[in-house]
Amino acid sequence: MFTHIARRLLYAVPVVWGVVTAVFILMAVVPGDPARLMAGQRGDPATIARIRHDLGLDLPITQQYVKYVKELLRGDLGMSYRSNERVVTAIKTRFAATMKLALWAMMISVVLGLTVGILSAAKQYSIFDYSAMFIAVLGVSAPIFWVGLLLLLVFAYGLGWVPGVGAGDGSWRYLILPAVTLGMRPAALLARLTRSCMLDVLNQDYARTARAKGVSERMVVLKHALKNAMIPVITIIGTQVSDLLSGAVLTESIFAWPGIGRLAVEALVNRDFPMIRGTVIVLALTFLVANLLVDISYGFFDPRIRCDSE
Repeated sequence: MFTHIARRLLYAVPVVWGVVTAVFILMAVVPGDPARLMAGQRGDPATIARIRHDLGLDLPITQQYVKYVKELLRGDLGMSYRSNERVVTAIKTRFAATMKLALWAMMISVVLGLTVGILSAAKQYSIFDYSAMFIAVLGVSAPIFWVGLLLLLVFAYGLGWVPGVGAGDGSWRYLILPAVTLGMRPAALLARLTRSCMLDVLNQDYARTARAKGVSERMVVLKHALKNAMIPVITIIGTQVSDLLSGAVLTESIFAWPGIGRLAVEALVNRDFPMIRGTVIVLALTFLVANLLVDISYGFFDPRIRCDSE
């Protein structure tokens, strides 16, 4: 297992380097001059030139890249063009809020998706099965921004059951609508996949043998089938981390949630290149760590994987 983890960490190095390089190139070719935005509409050419020199934007692109990589290796993501705040400090203050939202959304999606998928497989072709899968198709198809605006309109402004936007005093009530919005699509995908995997396992010979021995259907589902059906489900859970992080950009913007996603949108509008690079790199590293944890968890559900990696 240690060799498997070390190999995965080694593979992550070129991925991180590729993300850093791609983000730097995109920020270099994107239209818009940060110096002109900082100087304002009345900024004269001398002021704009001075700002560009102070920011190092007048250097050749290769020198800018080498300088950026050196600073990145020291853990320095640069200074924000907009707020003159260190990017690391700004991300630290927002990272906890995004992780809180993502964890709540993941918890909702996993609990709801697994429960609905297992019950649909156990009650195949029933009214519950048809209804659950129909709702799951709607959940997969509905865009995040549409779901968020609809929930906001109905439950916050219409019924007034939960707060609308912002984090307020930090209580769980402010997390309900953003977490449900962010977790709805992963929950729908997990429900459909869990149902498919459970039906495949329940039709295996060992499941039929367990039934022939007099084992109850409940024990066949929970003890024999569930664990063997979890490998592809766990894979999807790991890949959904990217959807949660990318979806957090829209969700945080809709609900004014003070997280990294909203910080990235504000940085993009203001052409704050260091902040954009920093947020993208942090989100990419978070995704890599989540995938590593998923790979490690395979060995706990399937001993054959653990043996192969040793």
